[in-house]
Amino acid sequence: MCATKNKILNLLMASLVLLITGCVDDRDFDKLETFCNDEQYDTITIGELKAMFTGDTAQIQEDLIIEGYVTSSDQSGNFYNVLHIQDSRSNPTHGLQIELELRDSHLFFNVGQHIKVKLKGLYLGESNDLFKIGGVFTSFGNRSVGRLPKTVVFDHIFTSCKDNVGVEPTLVSLTNLSDNMLSTLVKLENVEFAENLIGEPFAISNEETIRTVMDCEDNELGLLNSGYSTFHEQLIPAQSGTITGILTKKGNSFLLTVRNVEDINLMNDRCKDVIDEYSSNNVFISELADPNNNAGARFVELYHSSDSILSLKGWSLVRYTNANLTVSSSIDLSNYTIGAKSLLVISPNAGEFERVYGFTPDIIVGTNSPADSNGDDNIALVDPFGTIIDLYGVIGEDGSGTDHEFEDGRALRKPEINIANAEFNPQEWIIINDSGGSGTLNDPQIAPEDFTPGVR
Repeated sequence: MCATKNKILNLLMASLVLLITGCVDDRDFDKLETFCNDEQYDTITIGELKAMFTGDTAQIQEDLIIEGYVTSSDQSGNFYNVLHIQDSRSNPTHGLQIELELRDSHLFFNVGQHIKVKLKGLYLGESNDLFKIGGVFTSFGNRSVGRLPKTVVFDHIFTSCKDNVGVEPTLVSLTNLSDNMLSTLVKLENVEFAENLIGEPFAISNEETIRTVMDCEDNELGLLNSGYSTFHEQLIPAQSGTITGILTKKGNSFLLTVRNVEDINLMNDRCKDVIDEYSSNNVFISELADPNNNAGARFVELYHSSDSILSLKGWSLVRYTNANLTVSSSIDLSNYTIGAKSLLVISPNAGEFERVYGFTPDIIVGTNSPADSNGDDNIALVDPFGTIIDLYGVIGEDGSGTDHEFEDGRALRKPEINIANAEFNPQEWIIINDSGGSGTLNDPQIAPEDFTPGVR
């Protein structure tokens, strides 16, 4: 008798959904009074449900029930035919997406609503690390989770009679997002939209649009907005503040979807620019090596004459091969720092370098790089802003037979030189080769005895 009564109520509710969604276009109306159910059931957790997934979308055959709290809302049109739930009102450990064919689902399942889901007959799947339940969709023989037909939505999903006291977003940063947060409500602080987006609409009409959000350390996250949402034409503000939304994922990238424009609360001044790239003329090339007896023992050495540590973020060492006017190869130094009055030794052949000189180079690069010159190339040290800070040789001039040839030899910066020079001055160098021009020494050098990597 009780089951028959519940079925009649479910049919009435489904009919009411059809009536409302077929006749009303304005989503801004009061939530309907719906029937609740507080029957006691044995339940499993959302985490236990996820553990049942074996890699392929499959139908659940067991009489299982999960419960959770609604985190999403389609009232503003930024969600469509999906419902996101999490396993507790605050500090959730798991979230889940429910695919359902139910327009204006917020009238029945409002944010914070405690719901229960009968799983038998539903399909469980996963896409981009986000777990879903619902109906089934088949394409070319492959099954995936599809929308649960509206005629059976209320056979599977029903609300608790508990008072809805809402859900509390989890405070997160852009650097600590994890897959366990997917489908849960999260809140970001001290974020702002990328500067080039200021004054643009939140979404292009009729298109799904991703807008970049950044924190004050320039970490980024995509904000996913629907071109059909009620706020898509509103313009992106310049200020910083908080953004609350449901965490989702596309490919390997996390995305955030807000429920309405009120989730975007940007009232503060924009973040100050983070300065983490620095130029300095205290870093320069101190030795270039092309041993006559062993091309595998070539290297470049850099020296830092300052009394403080310097990050080399954005710095590069480039090579102009022979008479080339354009860069032939480069070494990105961004991942390195150079200590006070310290050296960095760069080798294109780490194994041979260690065998010859007895220690491991600081930076290991490939052959044909700036550290692998045969002595007639031009080498430049470039700062994060594209400025040549130090230069060995003359760009556009092949070094053979000139005052900057170091073929089969070495170029050693004189010990009294402590400042970089963007214009090559042979008077700052001791240059030894096999056939160089005036001012150089024609005396081919032998590794290791004629070289001093790591020593100044």
